[in-house]
Amino acid sequence: MKRHHPWLSWPQLREGPMQLACHLCDTLQAAPRLREGDGAYCCVCGERLYRNRPHSLAHATGFSAAALIFMVLAHTFPFLTMTSGSISTRLTLMEAAHVLIRDNDPLVAAGVVFFTMVAPFILVAGMLYVAAPLRHGVALPGAMRVTRWLQWMEPWSMLEVFLLGLIVSLLKLGKMAEVEFGLGLWALGGLVLCTAAALGGIDKMELWDRLEITRKGEANQT
Repeated sequence: MKRHHPWLSWPQLREGPMQLACHLCDTLQAAPRLREGDGAYCCVCGERLYRNRPHSLAHATGFSAAALIFMVLAHTFPFLTMTSGSISTRLTLMEAAHVLIRDNDPLVAAGVVFFTMVAPFILVAGMLYVAAPLRHGVALPGAMRVTRWLQWMEPWSMLEVFLLGLIVSLLKLGKMAEVEFGLGLWALGGLVLCTAAALGGIDKMELWDRLEITRKGEANQT
């Protein structure tokens, strides 16, 4: 793929500045093309418009792959073991949902499954599906549709909220029983960190530019 400028991290669709609206004050203004690591700020309120994140897709690919590994570990191994006298209980994420269903809380159980399993998996797997091939100038079938789904699903991934609630619960349970942290809990923490790093490191402008360039290249070939 041809680069318009040697110092840009990805080929651009257009030469010259772009027209962007500030998300804080809605001022429409010309935003220049940036070198890697630089940021553009609103000329009225000073809010940052965007930042050219270096190696954006590489970071998203690496952290997404690591998040998938942590996700398998978090769902396979118990995240805590509680011992009180002669009774010992090992708990996994699926078992937690099962206990909620057994206690006549199916709606809460469905929320746990969706917000801690389904939404994070769609988010991480979708990020890997889109970002990894784009590093080599390839867009897999439905990549644009998947990217739109990622933007819609991002607010619904609430692993960090679940982890925070779990930590608070463990502090209270520690007074009633002996609590032992399992591999699943550490894997859950790694999953939260890797997911946040993948989402925070992706440059959405670069992502959409690459998708558009790939789509136009495929159209020209046909």
